[in-house]
Amino acid sequence: MNEILKLDNVEKYYGNKANLTKAVDKISFSVEKGEFVGIMGASGSGKTTLLNCISTIDRVTAGHIYVGDKDITTIRGNELNKFRREELGFIFQDFNLLDTLTGYENIALALSIQNVKPKEIDSRIQEVAKRLGIEEVLNKYSYQMSGGQKQRVAAARALITNPKLILADEPTGALDSKSSRYLLESMKEMNEGLAATILMVTHDAFTASYASRVIFIKDGKIFNEIRRGEDTRKQFFNRIIEVVTVLGGSLNDAL
Repeated sequence: MNEILKLDNVEKYYGNKANLTKAVDKISFSVEKGEFVGIMGASGSGKTTLLNCISTIDRVTAGHIYVGDKDITTIRGNELNKFRREELGFIFQDFNLLDTLTGYENIALALSIQNVKPKEIDSRIQEVAKRLGIEEVLNKYSYQMSGGQKQRVAAARALITNPKLILADEPTGALDSKSSRYLLESMKEMNEGLAATILMVTHDAFTASYASRVIFIKDGKIFNEIRRGEDTRKQFFNRIIEVVTVLGGSLNDAL
């Protein structure tokens, strides 16, 4: 395995000296190629800020973040835009599909921007659509899809450019339980069947139980980390709940 993501003493502060908030406080960890890592924490723990720094939406106050061999805290302008476009995939809570495009066109857009030939675009979309079970909605517009279908189209869009890293921000947050399960099974297929490296932020223990490793954040710092290993998903879920309980969150917050 090789390292896809590395965080080295990352800090993110807001405010000024008189009123300073440490959203992320000297966090270090790495993610290997092919891992599916979850990040959990209560509201205000710093997990979303951390994801924003990794995605380059926000800039770190101190420390370094490496994707592959590239220090992304140092790049700017067109180089940064190129990095986001080619090396990151995003799955958002609210889908972020373009309403005027079909599912097929939403997925194809990223490849079109990269000047990929139409024949290759089509073959790649058909392959990922089959993997994620969205063949029947490729010609539909987003208003004709269920929430789960929209999110699986969004997952296909994130995967289609073969990015080094897929970042998922509360991907099941807007879905019902059935749609959540379908999406998580799709993400599992992306990880295990297509070797996608996924970093997912969630407050939900059921969602986190699909990951191979979960990092817990409290007050901007790493509180704990557990690996699934040979556990069943249910066993891993129970271990996650145990950590959430110690972490200080209520069981209702975790489910």
